[in-house]
Amino acid sequence: MKLYYAPGACSIGIHVLLEEIGKPYETERVNLQQGEHFKPTFTAVNPKSKVPTLAKDDGSIVTEYPAIAYWLARTNPFADLLPDDIDAAARAIELMDYVIATMHMQGFGRLFRPSAFTPNPADEDAVKARGRDIVERGFALIDAALEGREYAVGKFSIADSAIFYVEFWSKHFSMTLPANCAAHLARMLARPAVQRVLQQEGLA
Repeated sequence: MKLYYAPGACSIGIHVLLEEIGKPYETERVNLQQGEHFKPTFTAVNPKSKVPTLAKDDGSIVTEYPAIAYWLARTNPFADLLPDDIDAAARAIELMDYVIATMHMQGFGRLFRPSAFTPNPADEDAVKARGRDIVERGFALIDAALEGREYAVGKFSIADSAIFYVEFWSKHFSMTLPANCAAHLARMLARPAVQRVLQQEGLA
């Protein structure tokens, strides 16, 4: 397998899952700042110009965070990344999808790239404020989901990898995480797989 990633991007969550699984894999860094994701070398792999992108051993490509996470969980059942119980599995996917589709795309998307949400530079502060509201509301919902739990569905799952990356991003914007999210982030940062990923991506 090969993971196409950008340091600190959402691909960090998939990177963590690969380390948790423990099978051999390669990585290829994609420099988003230099626009490498739009260049032919990468678009030949993923025309969506996005990370994470996973190249399977047979050469086929899997794109989109939820699809990659689900595929990794189901093809590596020994890693126990998705509960066998259908209700718990649905809950994990529900939380993961909310983090990615709402907190990441709608919330942090506005914070990182306000110009993508308005043609008027004068509106960018309002765009960022709206993004922060979405993110903070999201963390409140995640905090409630984590109440009384070490991980999103009781034990580590693909949902936690997604929650981790937005918790990690919160520090970039000097956000104060609610108590359960802060404890979850600390728990994630203590996992050996996460520590290895941070070292590999130059974020330790």
